[in-house]
Amino acid sequence: MATSTVEACTIVGGGRVGQALAEMGPGTDVIVKRGGKIEGPPGPIIVATRNDALDGIVDATPEDRRKDLVFIQNGMLQPWLDSRGLGDNTQLLVYFAVAKLGDAPTDGKTDVNPEGLTAAYGRHAEAVAARLYAGGLSCKVLGKAEFTQAMLEKLVWISALMLVGAKHKVTVGEVESKHTAEVSALISELLAAGGAALGVPTAPGAVERLNAYSRSVAHFPTAVKEFEWRNGWFYGLTQAAAKEGKPDPCPLHTALLKEVGAI
Repeated sequence: MATSTVEACTIVGGGRVGQALAEMGPGTDVIVKRGGKIEGPPGPIIVATRNDALDGIVDATPEDRRKDLVFIQNGMLQPWLDSRGLGDNTQLLVYFAVAKLGDAPTDGKTDVNPEGLTAAYGRHAEAVAARLYAGGLSCKVLGKAEFTQAMLEKLVWISALMLVGAKHKVTVGEVESKHTAEVSALISELLAAGGAALGVPTAPGAVERLNAYSRSVAHFPTAVKEFEWRNGWFYGLTQAAAKEGKPDPCPLHTALLKEVGAI
């Protein structure tokens, strides 16, 4: 749904999400394919690529435009953002899905959160939210602390659901419906460990909220991927505790990682 009230932007990545975001724009966006020069109109530069492309994208972006980069990747980005001097850049937590190239996105609204879960933080958060609204999607604009809490929940969701699913070789929906106690215990463990590391409390109803999201994307397959950005962050907490002679803050997680051969 194109609209003139949406700010033109640069979109890096021509895949499913990048194309869907462009469809929500005013028709004057610049889409940069992987490896292309990062240039376009003033305003947001939305990065819709895999995490392994991020360093190259930052390197290809003129220094005076790097503050405009908007990151929507899954996983724990903050340590990497901080290392690149981009710690306060705009981030978008995506709870919508695009089944295949050219399809309209489906909002990840749930029976627990019918208002939607997608959230944005940073200088371009309002502009990104306006684009999603134009596409019929929800998006909350949050402050840093709230966003950190929401980001941790999404990280816990993808880390826990994919790991339990890989163990049982089932879909996301089957993890939620057939292995509810196991995945709920893992979610609780990772929320507690991650919250302690980031200095944010677990928001009320988090386990129920994440299980409800699993029901809304029940057909998703499961696999442990992008370890460094997802489960690897939690395993890093385990390793740090071991070095200090402290108990593992994520013992269920560590046991499952060993069981599926991820470590």
